[in-house]
Amino acid sequence: MLLIVALTALGCSNGRQTLARDTPAAESTSSTKAWWRPTGTPTWQWQLNDEPIDATVDAEVFDIDLFDNSAATVGSLHAQGRRVICYFTAGSWEPYRPDSHAFTPDLLGGQVEAWPDERWLDIRRVDALRPLMASRLDLCRDKGFDGVEPDWLDNHRQRTGFDITPEDQLRFNRMLAAMAHERGLAIGLKNDLDQTVLLADLFDYSVVEQCVEFDECAALKPFTDRAKPVFSAEYHVTRDVACPQAERRGLSMVLKRVELDSWRETC
Repeated sequence: MLLIVALTALGCSNGRQTLARDTPAAESTSSTKAWWRPTGTPTWQWQLNDEPIDATVDAEVFDIDLFDNSAATVGSLHAQGRRVICYFTAGSWEPYRPDSHAFTPDLLGGQVEAWPDERWLDIRRVDALRPLMASRLDLCRDKGFDGVEPDWLDNHRQRTGFDITPEDQLRFNRMLAAMAHERGLAIGLKNDLDQTVLLADLFDYSVVEQCVEFDECAALKPFTDRAKPVFSAEYHVTRDVACPQAERRGLSMVLKRVELDSWRETC
């Protein structure tokens, strides 16, 4: 699909990144919480299907589904020195999720083109969506995840059936960032490439798909300029195309199948 509790500091033998949790300076969202603040280009794995999670993959960060994985899975990855990001969709409704009944019909828009079972959410309705997103973030925290990857943070660029403006999107995304940080969770900006300049200070990393394929990687510079990781995935380009871009721009690159099973290639 366009279409991870304080922990012991995690070391890195290759010197590419820091995975330690620290206490941040004053933040507009939460000045008293501490959360994971990754830097540099940590290696990563993105597995949203084909459970169980393949923990033999050599990666420092695992990005896995919130609902399909247990606290025991997260704890097992932590025991191996990994950081763990929880994936859930924030801008669309999935009928098969255990909390799908909580989303009232008035929040649902048109079908997501590539995923016909899904419906777009009216992200302008922050009053109604805040408690629903809070429950998901609470579950991320309670399962022990280090950070979150909320999907579909660019509804203003999609055919949702709603008149969603860039300002609506910024309001929704900033709300999610504040809520994650209040729970001691890092948060990644998923795609939303036209708002990286405005959001890179608030989000802790980026998760992006196909920026090489669509010649969009330059938009991630606000993150790399701040030494914040860009977890990048490509589906349709080869290593000899993706990896030079990743090296030049400082991206944590993986090549994946669209199914997002355990298979991956790295640079």
